[in-house]
Amino acid sequence: DLRGGLQTLLEADLPANSSVSSEDLSVTRQILESRANALGVSEVVMQTAGERRIVAEFPGVTNPEEVVASLQQTGLLEFVDMGTTPADAGTLVKTDHAQADSTNTGTTPAPGATATSGADQATPTVAPDQATPTAAPTEPSGTVYHTVMTGANLKEAHVAADSTGQPAVSFTLSSEGAKIFADYTSSHTNQYLGIVLDKRVISAPIVKVPITDGSGIIEGRFTSQEANDLAIQLRYGSLPVPVKVVESRTVGATLGEESVRKSLMAGLIGLGVVILFMLLYYRLPGFLADLALITYALLSLALFKFIPVVLTLPGIAGFILSIGMAVDANILIFERLKEELRAGRNLRQAIDLGWSRAWPSIRDSNTSTLITCLILYIFGNTFGASMVKGFSVTLALGVLMSLFTAIIVTRTFLHTVLDNLKLGEHPRWFGL
Repeated sequence: DLRGGLQTLLEADLPANSSVSSEDLSVTRQILESRANALGVSEVVMQTAGERRIVAEFPGVTNPEEVVASLQQTGLLEFVDMGTTPADAGTLVKTDHAQADSTNTGTTPAPGATATSGADQATPTVAPDQATPTAAPTEPSGTVYHTVMTGANLKEAHVAADSTGQPAVSFTLSSEGAKIFADYTSSHTNQYLGIVLDKRVISAPIVKVPITDGSGIIEGRFTSQEANDLAIQLRYGSLPVPVKVVESRTVGATLGEESVRKSLMAGLIGLGVVILFMLLYYRLPGFLADLALITYALLSLALFKFIPVVLTLPGIAGFILSIGMAVDANILIFERLKEELRAGRNLRQAIDLGWSRAWPSIRDSNTSTLITCLILYIFGNTFGASMVKGFSVTLALGVLMSLFTAIIVTRTFLHTVLDNLKLGEHPRWFGL
Protein backbone atom coordinates (compact mmCIF):
# COMPACT_ATOMS: atom_id res chain seq x y z
CA ASP A 1 0.00 0.00 0.00
CA LEU A 2 2.83 2.40 0.79
CA ARG A 3 5.51 1.39 -1.69
CA GLY A 4 3.78 -0.44 -4.52
CA GLY A 5 5.38 -3.57 -5.92
CA LEU A 6 4.82 -6.43 -8.33
CA GLN A 7 1.81 -8.63 -8.98
CA THR A 8 2.52 -11.98 -10.64
CA LEU A 9 0.05 -14.50 -12.04
CA LEU A 10 1.14 -18.14 -11.77
CA GLU A 11 -0.51 -21.07 -13.53
CA ALA A 12 -0.20 -24.84 -13.19
CA ASP A 13 2.44 -26.00 -15.66
CA LEU A 14 0.42 -29.01 -16.80
CA PRO A 15 -1.46 -29.93 -20.00
CA ALA A 16 -4.74 -28.07 -20.42
CA ASN A 17 -6.77 -31.27 -20.08
CA SER A 18 -5.12 -32.21 -16.76
CA SER A 19 -7.18 -31.55 -13.64
CA VAL A 20 -5.69 -29.88 -10.56
CA SER A 21 -7.27 -30.54 -7.17
CA SER A 22 -8.00 -27.55 -4.96
CA GLU A 23 -6.04 -29.18 -2.14
CA ASP A 24 -2.88 -29.56 -4.26
CA LEU A 25 -3.19 -25.97 -5.48
CA SER A 26 -3.61 -24.73 -1.90
CA VAL A 27 -0.54 -26.67 -0.72
CA THR A 28 1.46 -25.28 -3.64
CA ARG A 29 0.46 -21.74 -2.64
CA GLN A 30 1.49 -22.35 0.98
CA ILE A 31 4.89 -23.75 -0.05
CA LEU A 32 5.59 -20.88 -2.43
CA GLU A 33 4.62 -18.31 0.20
CA SER A 34 6.71 -20.00 2.88
CA ARG A 35 9.79 -20.06 0.65
CA ALA A 36 9.39 -16.48 -0.58
CA ASN A 37 8.51 -15.13 2.85
CA ALA A 38 10.08 -17.38 5.49
CA LEU A 39 9.99 -14.79 8.31
CA GLY A 40 6.93 -12.84 7.21
CA VAL A 41 8.87 -9.58 7.03
CA SER A 42 8.69 -9.42 3.22
CA GLU A 43 4.87 -9.21 3.39
CA VAL A 44 4.46 -11.45 0.32
CA VAL A 45 0.79 -12.34 -0.21
CA MET A 46 -0.37 -15.27 -2.36
CA GLN A 47 -3.95 -16.29 -3.14
CA THR A 48 -5.47 -19.01 -5.28
CA ALA A 49 -7.50 -17.80 -8.25
CA GLY A 50 -9.78 -20.31 -9.94
CA GLU A 51 -8.80 -23.94 -10.41
CA ARG A 52 -5.29 -23.55 -11.86
CA ARG A 53 -3.89 -20.14 -10.92
CA ILE A 54 -2.20 -18.34 -8.02
CA VAL A 55 -1.93 -14.56 -7.68
CA ALA A 56 1.24 -13.39 -5.90
CA GLU A 57 1.95 -9.86 -4.64
CA PHE A 58 5.50 -8.73 -3.80
CA PRO A 59 5.63 -5.33 -2.00
CA GLY A 60 8.55 -3.11 -2.88
CA VAL A 61 9.73 -5.31 -5.77
CA THR A 62 10.00 -3.82 -9.25
CA ASN A 63 12.16 -6.40 -11.06
CA PRO A 64 10.12 -9.28 -12.57
CA GLU A 65 13.28 -11.36 -13.10
CA GLU A 66 14.01 -11.19 -9.38
CA VAL A 67 10.56 -12.55 -8.58
CA VAL A 68 10.77 -15.33 -11.16
CA ALA A 69 14.16 -16.38 -9.78
CA SER A 70 12.82 -16.55 -6.23
CA LEU A 71 9.82 -18.63 -7.30
CA GLN A 72 11.96 -21.06 -9.26
CA GLN A 73 13.85 -21.94 -6.11
CA THR A 74 10.82 -23.97 -5.09
CA GLY A 75 10.67 -26.91 -7.46
CA LEU A 76 10.62 -30.66 -7.58
CA LEU A 77 12.25 -32.56 -4.73
CA GLU A 78 13.30 -36.15 -5.49
CA PHE A 79 15.03 -39.00 -3.65
CA VAL A 80 16.92 -40.89 -6.37
CA ASP A 81 18.79 -44.20 -6.43
CA MET A 82 22.47 -43.52 -7.25
CA GLY A 83 23.79 -47.01 -6.63
CA THR A 84 27.42 -47.23 -5.56
CA THR A 85 28.67 -44.16 -7.49
CA PRO A 86 27.08 -40.93 -6.24
CA ALA A 87 26.97 -37.66 -8.16
CA ASP A 88 28.76 -34.72 -6.59
CA ALA A 89 26.76 -32.03 -4.79
CA GLY A 90 25.69 -29.34 -7.27
CA THR A 91 25.63 -31.69 -10.27
CA LEU A 92 22.69 -31.52 -12.69
CA VAL A 93 21.23 -34.97 -13.26
CA LYS A 94 18.48 -36.67 -15.26
CA THR A 95 15.81 -38.76 -13.56
CA ASP A 96 12.98 -40.95 -14.79
CA HIS A 97 10.36 -38.87 -12.95
CA ALA A 98 7.68 -37.58 -15.35
CA GLN A 99 8.48 -33.85 -15.23
CA ALA A 100 10.68 -31.73 -17.42
CA ASP A 101 14.22 -31.18 -16.16
CA SER A 102 14.91 -27.84 -14.54
CA THR A 103 18.22 -26.00 -14.46
CA ASN A 104 17.68 -23.97 -11.35
CA THR A 105 20.40 -23.62 -8.81
CA GLY A 106 19.87 -24.28 -5.14
CA THR A 107 21.83 -23.90 -1.96
CA THR A 108 24.57 -26.50 -1.92
CA PRO A 109 25.30 -27.94 1.49
CA ALA A 110 28.45 -29.77 2.36
CA PRO A 111 28.70 -33.10 0.54
CA GLY A 112 29.54 -36.43 2.02
CA ALA A 113 26.45 -36.95 4.17
CA THR A 114 25.11 -40.22 5.51
CA ALA A 115 21.53 -41.28 6.16
CA THR A 116 20.59 -43.30 9.23
CA SER A 117 17.43 -44.31 10.97
CA GLY A 118 16.11 -41.95 13.60
CA ALA A 119 16.07 -44.83 16.05
CA ASP A 120 19.55 -46.15 15.20
CA GLN A 121 22.07 -43.43 14.39
CA ALA A 122 25.50 -44.60 13.28
CA THR A 123 28.87 -43.00 12.70
CA PRO A 124 28.95 -41.12 9.35
CA THR A 125 30.77 -42.79 6.48
CA VAL A 126 32.10 -40.42 3.85
CA ALA A 127 33.25 -41.53 0.43
CA PRO A 128 36.72 -40.19 -0.47
CA ASP A 129 35.52 -38.77 -3.75
CA GLN A 130 33.00 -36.62 -1.89
CA ALA A 131 35.46 -34.86 0.37
CA THR A 132 35.23 -31.54 -1.49
CA PRO A 133 32.52 -30.07 -3.72
CA THR A 134 33.15 -29.78 -7.41
CA ALA A 135 31.87 -27.21 -9.86
CA ALA A 136 28.51 -28.08 -11.34
CA PRO A 137 28.50 -28.90 -15.05
CA THR A 138 26.51 -26.76 -17.42
CA GLU A 139 24.64 -29.79 -18.79
CA PRO A 140 23.03 -32.70 -16.92
CA SER A 141 25.04 -35.91 -16.75
CA GLY A 142 24.08 -38.63 -19.21
CA THR A 143 23.06 -41.19 -16.58
CA VAL A 144 19.30 -41.43 -15.93
CA TYR A 145 18.65 -42.09 -12.24
CA HIS A 146 15.57 -43.79 -10.84
CA THR A 147 13.36 -41.64 -8.59
CA VAL A 148 12.47 -43.63 -5.48
CA MET A 149 9.96 -41.03 -4.27
CA THR A 150 9.33 -37.30 -4.37
CA GLY A 151 9.02 -34.63 -1.70
CA ALA A 152 5.26 -35.13 -1.71
CA ASN A 153 5.94 -38.01 0.70
CA LEU A 154 7.89 -35.79 3.13
CA LYS A 155 6.03 -34.49 6.20
CA GLU A 156 8.69 -32.64 8.22
CA ALA A 157 12.38 -31.75 8.14
CA HIS A 158 14.23 -29.96 10.95
CA VAL A 159 17.76 -29.22 12.10
CA ALA A 160 18.91 -31.75 14.69
CA ALA A 161 22.15 -33.14 16.12
CA ASP A 162 23.79 -36.44 15.23
CA SER A 163 25.29 -38.93 17.68
CA THR A 164 28.44 -36.79 17.99
CA GLY A 165 26.56 -33.54 18.54
CA GLN A 166 27.25 -32.19 15.05
CA PRO A 167 24.50 -30.42 13.01
CA ALA A 168 22.30 -32.80 11.02
CA VAL A 169 18.83 -32.85 9.45
CA SER A 170 16.03 -35.06 10.76
CA PHE A 171 13.08 -35.92 8.54
CA THR A 172 9.70 -37.62 8.89
CA LEU A 173 7.78 -39.29 6.05
CA SER A 174 4.10 -39.83 5.42
CA SER A 175 2.72 -43.35 5.86
CA GLU A 176 3.00 -44.01 2.13
CA GLY A 177 6.49 -42.57 2.00
CA ALA A 178 7.55 -44.60 5.04
CA LYS A 179 6.59 -47.83 3.29
CA ILE A 180 8.40 -46.85 0.08
CA PHE A 181 11.48 -45.79 2.04
CA ALA A 182 11.48 -48.97 4.15
CA ASP A 183 11.34 -51.19 1.06
CA TYR A 184 14.11 -49.23 -0.67
CA THR A 185 16.54 -48.93 2.25
CA SER A 186 16.09 -52.59 3.16
CA SER A 187 17.31 -53.69 -0.26
CA HIS A 188 19.87 -50.92 -0.92
CA THR A 189 22.07 -50.74 2.17
CA ASN A 190 25.56 -49.30 1.62
CA GLN A 191 24.34 -47.59 -1.53
CA TYR A 192 23.85 -43.88 -2.16
CA LEU A 193 20.50 -42.09 -2.05
CA GLY A 194 20.62 -38.76 -3.86
CA ILE A 195 18.54 -35.82 -2.60
CA VAL A 196 17.79 -33.80 -5.73
CA LEU A 197 16.06 -30.41 -5.95
CA ASP A 198 15.07 -29.23 -9.42
CA LYS A 199 17.36 -31.90 -10.93
CA ARG A 200 20.38 -30.60 -9.02
CA VAL A 201 22.01 -32.77 -6.36
CA ILE A 202 22.05 -31.10 -2.95
CA SER A 203 23.27 -34.11 -0.98
CA ALA A 204 24.13 -37.78 -1.55
CA PRO A 205 24.00 -39.70 1.75
CA ILE A 206 24.82 -43.38 2.03
CA VAL A 207 22.16 -45.76 3.37
CA LYS A 208 23.83 -47.44 6.34
CA VAL A 209 20.89 -49.34 7.84
CA PRO A 210 17.29 -50.03 6.74
CA ILE A 211 15.02 -47.14 7.73
CA THR A 212 11.65 -48.68 8.51
CA ASP A 213 10.10 -46.29 11.04
CA GLY A 214 9.36 -43.44 8.60
CA SER A 215 11.96 -41.12 10.08
CA GLY A 216 15.68 -40.69 9.76
CA ILE A 217 18.64 -38.37 10.04
CA ILE A 218 20.87 -37.02 7.30
CA GLU A 219 24.32 -36.84 8.86
CA GLY A 220 27.41 -35.21 7.40
CA ARG A 221 29.98 -32.48 7.77
CA PHE A 222 27.36 -29.74 7.89
CA THR A 223 27.74 -26.34 9.48
CA SER A 224 24.67 -25.03 11.30
CA GLN A 225 23.82 -22.81 8.33
CA GLU A 226 24.23 -25.65 5.83
CA ALA A 227 22.01 -27.92 7.91
CA ASN A 228 19.37 -25.21 8.15
CA ASP A 229 19.51 -24.55 4.38
CA LEU A 230 19.08 -28.25 3.66
CA ALA A 231 16.14 -28.52 6.11
CA ILE A 232 14.40 -25.59 4.41
CA GLN A 233 14.96 -27.11 0.98
CA LEU A 234 13.53 -30.43 2.14
CA ARG A 235 10.62 -28.81 3.95
CA TYR A 236 9.58 -26.41 1.20
CA GLY A 237 11.22 -27.89 -1.88
CA SER A 238 8.36 -30.01 -3.16
CA LEU A 239 5.48 -28.55 -5.15
CA PRO A 240 2.49 -30.84 -5.67
CA VAL A 241 1.72 -28.79 -8.79
CA PRO A 242 4.49 -27.33 -11.00
CA VAL A 243 3.83 -23.68 -11.87
CA LYS A 244 4.91 -21.16 -14.48
CA VAL A 245 4.72 -17.37 -14.60
CA VAL A 246 1.93 -16.25 -16.93
CA GLU A 247 1.95 -12.50 -16.32
CA SER A 248 3.80 -9.91 -14.22
CA ARG A 249 2.89 -6.27 -13.79
CA THR A 250 4.05 -3.40 -11.62
CA VAL A 251 1.46 -2.04 -9.16
CA GLY A 252 1.59 1.53 -7.83
CA ALA A 253 1.09 2.50 -4.21
CA THR A 254 -2.67 2.50 -3.56
CA LEU A 255 -2.44 4.95 -0.66
CA GLY A 256 -0.44 7.37 -2.78
CA GLU A 257 2.40 9.76 -2.14
CA GLU A 258 0.25 12.11 -0.06
CA SER A 259 -0.66 9.34 2.39
CA VAL A 260 2.98 8.36 2.72
CA ARG A 261 3.88 11.99 3.47
CA LYS A 262 1.13 12.27 6.09
CA SER A 263 2.14 9.00 7.74
CA LEU A 264 5.74 10.17 7.96
CA MET A 265 4.64 13.53 9.37
CA ALA A 266 2.45 11.83 12.00
CA GLY A 267 5.37 9.63 13.06
CA LEU A 268 7.72 12.60 13.37
CA ILE A 269 5.16 14.56 15.41
CA GLY A 270 4.61 11.63 17.76
CA LEU A 271 8.35 11.10 18.22
CA GLY A 272 8.84 14.85 18.80
CA VAL A 273 6.16 14.93 21.50
CA VAL A 274 7.78 11.99 23.30
CA ILE A 275 11.23 13.61 23.11
CA LEU A 276 9.83 16.94 24.39
CA PHE A 277 8.02 15.25 27.30
CA MET A 278 11.14 13.37 28.39
CA LEU A 279 13.19 16.59 28.18
CA LEU A 280 10.74 18.73 30.19
CA TYR A 281 9.86 16.19 32.86
CA TYR A 282 13.19 14.48 33.49
CA ARG A 283 15.47 17.38 32.45
CA LEU A 284 19.07 16.21 31.96
CA PRO A 285 18.37 12.44 32.28
CA GLY A 286 15.49 12.97 29.86
CA PHE A 287 17.86 14.59 27.36
CA LEU A 288 20.16 11.56 27.62
CA ALA A 289 17.14 9.28 27.18
CA ASP A 290 16.22 11.20 24.03
CA LEU A 291 19.72 10.54 22.67
CA ALA A 292 19.31 6.85 23.54
CA LEU A 293 15.89 6.83 21.85
CA ILE A 294 17.33 8.32 18.66
CA THR A 295 20.11 5.72 18.82
CA TYR A 296 17.47 3.01 19.22
CA ALA A 297 15.54 4.23 16.18
CA LEU A 298 18.67 4.35 14.00
CA LEU A 299 19.84 0.89 15.11
CA SER A 300 16.36 -0.59 14.51
CA LEU A 301 16.11 0.88 11.01
CA ALA A 302 19.63 -0.39 10.24
CA LEU A 303 18.59 -3.87 11.42
CA PHE A 304 15.43 -3.74 9.29
CA LYS A 305 17.57 -2.79 6.30
CA PHE A 306 20.02 -5.60 6.98
CA ILE A 307 17.44 -8.43 7.25
CA PRO A 308 15.68 -6.87 5.14
CA VAL A 309 12.22 -5.92 6.44
CA VAL A 310 9.61 -4.41 4.10
CA LEU A 311 7.91 -1.72 6.19
CA THR A 312 4.29 -2.04 5.12
CA LEU A 313 1.53 -0.97 7.50
CA PRO A 314 1.77 -3.99 9.87
CA GLY A 315 5.56 -3.61 10.04
CA ILE A 316 5.31 0.11 10.78
CA ALA A 317 2.75 -0.61 13.52
CA GLY A 318 5.14 -3.09 15.16
CA PHE A 319 8.02 -0.59 14.98
CA ILE A 320 5.95 2.25 16.52
CA LEU A 321 4.75 -0.03 19.32
CA SER A 322 8.35 -1.03 20.09
CA ILE A 323 9.27 2.69 20.41
CA GLY A 324 6.72 2.89 23.21
CA MET A 325 8.41 -0.06 24.92
CA ALA A 326 11.79 1.70 24.65
CA VAL A 327 10.41 4.89 26.24
CA ASP A 328 8.68 2.87 28.96
CA ALA A 329 12.01 1.32 30.00
CA ASN A 330 13.63 4.75 30.35
CA ILE A 331 10.71 6.09 32.39
CA LEU A 332 10.99 3.19 34.83
CA ILE A 333 14.72 3.79 35.24
CA PHE A 334 14.36 7.55 35.79
CA GLU A 335 11.52 7.26 38.29
CA ARG A 336 13.63 4.83 40.31
CA LEU A 337 16.59 7.21 39.93
CA LYS A 338 14.59 10.12 41.37
CA GLU A 339 13.39 7.98 44.27
CA GLU A 340 16.97 7.06 45.16
CA LEU A 341 18.08 10.72 44.95
CA ARG A 342 15.26 11.79 47.26
CA ALA A 343 16.39 9.08 49.69
CA GLY A 344 19.78 10.77 49.95
CA ARG A 345 21.87 8.53 47.72
CA ASN A 346 24.76 10.07 45.82
CA LEU A 347 24.43 10.26 42.04
CA ARG A 348 26.51 7.16 41.21
CA GLN A 349 24.64 5.02 43.76
CA ALA A 350 21.29 6.38 42.58
CA ILE A 351 22.04 5.44 38.95
CA ASP A 352 23.09 1.87 39.83
CA LEU A 353 20.29 1.27 42.33
CA GLY A 354 17.68 2.91 40.12
CA TRP A 355 18.62 0.72 37.18
CA SER A 356 18.84 -2.52 39.18
CA ARG A 357 15.46 -1.94 40.85
CA ALA A 358 13.77 -1.02 37.57
CA TRP A 359 15.23 -4.03 35.76
CA PRO A 360 12.72 -6.68 37.03
CA SER A 361 9.78 -4.62 35.69
CA ILE A 362 11.57 -3.99 32.38
CA ARG A 363 12.49 -7.66 32.07
CA ASP A 364 9.01 -8.98 32.82
CA SER A 365 7.15 -6.54 30.57
CA ASN A 366 9.46 -7.19 27.61
CA THR A 367 9.40 -10.94 28.17
CA SER A 368 5.60 -10.97 28.10
CA THR A 369 5.68 -8.96 24.86
CA LEU A 370 8.16 -11.41 23.30
CA ILE A 371 5.92 -14.34 24.31
CA THR A 372 2.99 -12.59 22.65
CA CYS A 373 5.12 -12.08 19.51
CA LEU A 374 5.91 -15.80 19.47
CA ILE A 375 2.22 -16.69 19.73
CA LEU A 376 1.37 -14.27 16.92
CA TYR A 377 4.17 -15.67 14.74
CA ILE A 378 2.97 -19.26 15.26
CA PHE A 379 -0.61 -18.18 14.49
CA GLY A 380 0.45 -16.34 11.33
CA ASN A 381 2.61 -19.26 10.19
CA THR A 382 -0.14 -21.81 10.85
CA PHE A 383 -2.90 -19.93 9.05
CA GLY A 384 -0.80 -18.29 6.33
CA ALA A 385 -1.32 -14.76 7.69
CA SER A 386 1.95 -13.20 6.54
CA MET A 387 0.93 -9.74 7.78
CA VAL A 388 0.57 -11.09 11.33
CA LYS A 389 3.98 -12.76 11.03
CA GLY A 390 5.53 -9.51 9.78
CA PHE A 391 4.01 -7.53 12.66
CA SER A 392 5.24 -10.03 15.26
CA VAL A 393 8.79 -10.19 13.87
CA THR A 394 9.09 -6.40 13.60
CA LEU A 395 7.76 -5.92 17.14
CA ALA A 396 10.07 -8.63 18.55
CA LEU A 397 13.13 -7.08 16.89
CA GLY A 398 12.15 -3.67 18.23
CA VAL A 399 11.67 -5.02 21.76
CA LEU A 400 15.07 -6.73 21.73
CA MET A 401 16.68 -3.53 20.46
CA SER A 402 14.90 -1.50 23.17
CA LEU A 403 16.30 -3.85 25.80
CA PHE A 404 19.77 -3.25 24.39
CA THR A 405 19.39 0.53 24.52
CA ALA A 406 17.95 0.44 28.06
CA ILE A 407 20.64 -1.89 29.42
CA ILE A 408 23.67 -0.57 27.53
CA VAL A 409 23.08 2.80 25.85
CA THR A 410 21.01 4.69 28.45
CA ARG A 411 23.08 3.44 31.39
CA THR A 412 26.34 4.30 29.62
CA PHE A 413 25.09 7.81 28.82
CA LEU A 414 24.04 8.32 32.45
CA HIS A 415 27.40 7.33 33.89
CA THR A 416 29.41 9.19 31.24
CA VAL A 417 27.63 12.52 31.79
CA LEU A 418 26.31 12.45 35.37
CA ASP A 419 29.18 10.88 37.31
CA ASN A 420 31.11 14.16 37.16
CA LEU A 421 28.21 16.37 38.29
CA LYS A 422 27.35 17.43 41.83
CA LEU A 423 23.66 16.90 42.53
CA GLY A 424 23.57 19.59 45.23
CA GLU A 425 24.61 22.26 42.75
CA HIS A 426 22.11 21.31 40.04
CA PRO A 427 18.97 19.72 41.60
CA ARG A 428 16.67 21.21 38.95
CA TRP A 429 18.57 19.39 36.22
CA PHE A 430 17.07 16.20 37.61
CA GLY A 431 13.48 17.38 38.07
CA LEU A 432 13.79 17.55 41.88
